[in-house]
Amino acid sequence: MCAEAMVVMAASESVRLDRWLWAARFFKTRRLATEAIQAGKVTIDGAKGKPARALKPGQRLQIRKGPMRFEVDVQALADQRGPASIAETLYRETDESIAQRERQRTEWQVAKAAQPRPAHRPDRRDRRRLSDFKRGGED
Repeated sequence: MCAEAMVVMAASESVRLDRWLWAARFFKTRRLATEAIQAGKVTIDGAKGKPARALKPGQRLQIRKGPMRFEVDVQALADQRGPASIAETLYRETDESIAQRERQRTEWQVAKAAQPRPAHRPDRRDRRRLSDFKRGGED
């Protein structure tokens, strides 16, 4: 299937929101997309969306997936899932959204580096010491 055919697959002027989110690969299944929309994690131009709402090019979506937040402008429509390279052409993420996710990723890396990591798994002796410590036993 060629790239042009994939983008133009939506014969009409609009596509259901849940189908587009699935086709654009924001969610692995349509069911997950529908659940996210119903939970209020997807807004269209600042308004709460519904799974069957018609989505048109030029609209702005705010999508929350766990701690990640995406703000994208719809560039093209598709109602079938295709390759990731085609899915990337369906939207354009805003510069602010990209910068915010990069800042968040950096914060996570700093927090992860600050946590102590043991050099090895605890052996039987270490587990017993840890268990005694947790129970408040004497060493």
